[in-house]
Amino acid sequence: MGPSPMQPFELKAAAEELYQAQESRVPVEPLTDRYPGITAADAYQIQLVNVARRTGFGAEIKGHKVGLSARAMQQLLGVDEPDYGHLLDDMFCFEADPVPTQRFIQPRVEIEVAFVLGAALRGPGVTVADVLRATDFVLPAIEIVDSRVVDWRIKLADTIADNASAGAVVLGGSPTRLDDLEDIRLIGAALIANGEVRETGASGAVLGNPAVAVAWLANKVAAFGVSLEPGHVIMPGACTRMIPVTAGDVVRAEFDQLGPVSAVFA
Repeated sequence: MGPSPMQPFELKAAAEELYQAQESRVPVEPLTDRYPGITAADAYQIQLVNVARRTGFGAEIKGHKVGLSARAMQQLLGVDEPDYGHLLDDMFCFEADPVPTQRFIQPRVEIEVAFVLGAALRGPGVTVADVLRATDFVLPAIEIVDSRVVDWRIKLADTIADNASAGAVVLGGSPTRLDDLEDIRLIGAALIANGEVRETGASGAVLGNPAVAVAWLANKVAAFGVSLEPGHVIMPGACTRMIPVTAGDVVRAEFDQLGPVSAVFA
């Protein structure tokens, strides 16, 4: 990609801004407005600075998320590949516990088929067959996305730097092995908020097959010397559009073959 157009002190300053935005719940102006030369490579460096800061404070990496895996979202932001972020242990919420909305700035929810790995995936060269072999089981999942950027005014580099707009994850408790699914590309999904069906979709919205997103991720992070480890949760991308949530909302995801998962916001 060539040398970075952002200087090291700029990368550090941008990372500090996003870190403080998350801590204070006060969003910042888009990085792309103030660093017009920012590249995806710069943005991943910023993301990694903050991930390293959090792991330095004791957080553990428990998986990764793939963003922008739906073609419509790629077209919206003018990109031709997904992006990714890290899932840390403090991002996982239990289904029975209310999710406190005050920990977020401007939360939205989307529903996904989460992959839980039983074996490591190390790129490059990871195929869909490798993903299917390495997957222990899949779970119904609700992802809470959040942006540390004002009004979600994000371009690609903004969301990458902001850990792919990761917020939190609620996993359902009913594991399903891939052998028990008729076709992982054709799992129907409904996003229900306060008893009303808000969005419907299918697992195939994710690059045509969510396993493709997991393979893409394994190959992408290999460039940074990272592998996907046993036990990691991989969120391959949303089956439906995201919707905003506020305190008092009850969100439920219902998937064909996988069962439901729900989240209550407090």
